[in-house]
Amino acid sequence: MSEHIRVGTVTHYFSKIRVAGVLVSDRLAAGDRILIIGHTTAVEQVLASMELDHQPIEVAEAGQEIGIRVIDRVRQGDQVYRLAG
Repeated sequence: MSEHIRVGTVTHYFSKIRVAGVLVSDRLAAGDRILIIGHTTAVEQVLASMELDHQPIEVAEAGQEIGIRVIDRVRQGDQVYRLAG
């Protein structure tokens, strides 16, 4: 059974480019499988693209606000989880 580890909160969503702003609360790396959930959101995907200050990064640490490309609409306040196991 997979364990869900909370790694951040969606702060913004840019619909035209399908990018979510995420305030990171725990380490997150490119290639991680993530789950974004909220009242009307349930998006599971592999984290393929992350940026910090418009520069691509491979790892994000707690306290950073990053942009991630998402495959579907997410909403401000949605929670981001890393799927482990």
